[in-house]
Amino acid sequence: MKSLFKSEAGKKKIIDLYDEKLESLTIDYHYETVDTKYGKTNVIVTGDATKPPMILVHGSNGSAPIALETCQNLHKKYRLYAVDVLAQPNKSEGTRLNMKDDSYGEWMTEVINHFSFDSVEMAGFSFGGLVILKTLEYDESKVKEVYLSAPAYIANGSQLKALFKFFIPMKRYMKTKKQKYVEKFLDEVFTKKDEFAINQLSLVFLEFEMDFTPVPVIDAKKAKEIKTPITIFAAKDDIIFPGKKMLKRASKIFPSLKHTVLIEDSKHVQNSAQNEMIEEVILK
Repeated sequence: MKSLFKSEAGKKKIIDLYDEKLESLTIDYHYETVDTKYGKTNVIVTGDATKPPMILVHGSNGSAPIALETCQNLHKKYRLYAVDVLAQPNKSEGTRLNMKDDSYGEWMTEVINHFSFDSVEMAGFSFGGLVILKTLEYDESKVKEVYLSAPAYIANGSQLKALFKFFIPMKRYMKTKKQKYVEKFLDEVFTKKDEFAINQLSLVFLEFEMDFTPVPVIDAKKAKEIKTPITIFAAKDDIIFPGKKMLKRASKIFPSLKHTVLIEDSKHVQNSAQNEMIEEVILK
């Protein structure tokens, strides 16, 4: 299988940052490799094995350690299974799945079945929301409840804004290697400046084959068939997936929508206080 990393040296730098982030969490964990029809999937397992399971799904250009850092208190209630999404700069294989068909749902169902879960909760951020909703479309029988933060696949923002605020700075960085363009990009995405994200994405933009395929939105008919309780945390100042627009559509298409929160003063990526608020809702 062709690697999505552009070089072995670049891959090493990105994986070194992955390991650095994971070790900084100071948690007990082990890796589990899940063989799926789409490729080997790396999962970080942590927490008390007697507690109910929760699967964490990170966002685009992310990894399982980032998801675990965002949800540092969930171990109080759950045994956590943080999945490295395929074809992202992490330790899973590089199979690029189709966002328009059942591939992501089938893949995640294989992961769920590997661990023999009869009932599992799921929490996902951004692109992780698409993965989770695709799972519910494909087979929701073993999913008890889901929590989605600034999720993809419900409502998209302006493509014109994305062009000027995200893609042009990204391309300028890739051409010039001047970090100010990465910081300009992230200033539009992050509620609070994140030095690790600057370092990590500076490498990813140069050393990884990113996917620029437009993110689809869920078909209303499919959404109405979902029975699993859904909680959505939408960010008011999110340019990528606008919070108000998202919640307006979600309220119309999801009969199983249980709870919604519009996070004030939040861009696409929440700050630590906002993440703690999200955890408090999940832990209730």
